[in-house]
Amino acid sequence: MSSINIGLFGLGVVGCGVLEILRRNEDLIQSRLGAELRVTRAVTAHPEKSRPVSLEGISVSNDPNTILDDPEIHIVVELIGGVDTARDIVLRALDAGKPVVTANKALLAECAGEIFGKAYEKGLALGIEASVAGGIPVLRMLKEGLSADNILEITGIVNGTSNFILSKMTDEGAPFDDVLAEAQKLGYAEADPTFDIDGHDAAQKLAVLINLAYGTTVSYPDIYVEGISGITPMDIEFAGQLGYTIKLLAIGKLAGDRVEARVHSTLVAKDHLLASVSGVFNAVFITGDNVDATMSYGRGAGGAPTGSAVVGDLIDLARNRLHGSDGRIPPLSVQRDRLRSIAVVPMDEVISEYYIRFQVRDQPGVLAGITRVMGARNISIQSMIQPSQAAHPEDPVQVILTTHRARERDIQDSLREIQNMPFVLGPTQLIRIENFRTERG
Repeated sequence: MSSINIGLFGLGVVGCGVLEILRRNEDLIQSRLGAELRVTRAVTAHPEKSRPVSLEGISVSNDPNTILDDPEIHIVVELIGGVDTARDIVLRALDAGKPVVTANKALLAECAGEIFGKAYEKGLALGIEASVAGGIPVLRMLKEGLSADNILEITGIVNGTSNFILSKMTDEGAPFDDVLAEAQKLGYAEADPTFDIDGHDAAQKLAVLINLAYGTTVSYPDIYVEGISGITPMDIEFAGQLGYTIKLLAIGKLAGDRVEARVHSTLVAKDHLLASVSGVFNAVFITGDNVDATMSYGRGAGGAPTGSAVVGDLIDLARNRLHGSDGRIPPLSVQRDRLRSIAVVPMDEVISEYYIRFQVRDQPGVLAGITRVMGARNISIQSMIQPSQAAHPEDPVQVILTTHRARERDIQDSLREIQNMPFVLGPTQLIRIENFRTERG
């Protein structure tokens, strides 16, 4: 076989990025693959629309059947986004015996059982590298590079919009709304940024990471999700005084026969590698029982980085097809008979350290009242900051506590009780603190 023919769904930013890479690096790809990678057909909702790359030699249509029913198409690439139509395309392609490359995190998170199940049934590969962290080859590392390791923890900064906002707030002391507006102006945030800033984009990516790491199909709705819109410059400043920076983290952590799966703003020690990841960059920090800790870093979005991941998968799947080994790597890293169902630890059972900021009256007995309630639930205070006295008796003062490890349920019950006390003058801020496993086993 001198060429591998590709059917491409989607001619948006990433789709055009894929075409650009295939054309610009054509000789390099052919030297590494031993055959030509050719996009012969493309499907898009607007075939007549002008594109930033040449479509010469490509038959462009709005009819999915032109790809799915063509026996000359060897690999299908799905880059249209969304769930329902993409699901039909991927399942039909697999049923037709065509391996699939997709960047669709929503599809893989919400329809994991169905999509991966079909790939196992047909003995076909799924190329999904572009679905998480753009150009960082973290999924390939989980599937191949770390295939001899039990994965103990995965912690990632996997949403560039949120990381840009928190980085700017940290560097400039600017409020959330101002930095969000700047991110939208620069094109780093959507007109409706809810999916990014509320943590759902990161949660979908975490579902993909966990499922690959543990050979399971964790349900995306089971992941605890909390966004960044409540973070204030005041919290960033106090976190800095305590030796931390604030990041939106996606956390997957093996806990016996269950897994923690949560996305939320988190205090990270300033000397940790993840604390230095700024702007729109992504990073994924993985701990295995043999390699200890390893981190991958790079651009998490954009036509070129994501397109690079798509083309990397295309080369991989094309090699399989050329050598008759379509099912060389199982879709979820483990053999079909070793797939397992893993329950997600309910958030109220998670044990963590905590940053808590109270807004209270400047009067005697406040700390005694707070510590009495927390002590009754076996919550131990690690540190405290009370930065100033109130200028007026009715103005709140800030009291910042960090705790030793405590159960989420106990923390939340304590805060509900404290919030009703007469000396509390405003809402209480809670941010979890993440300490990372460094030992083997």
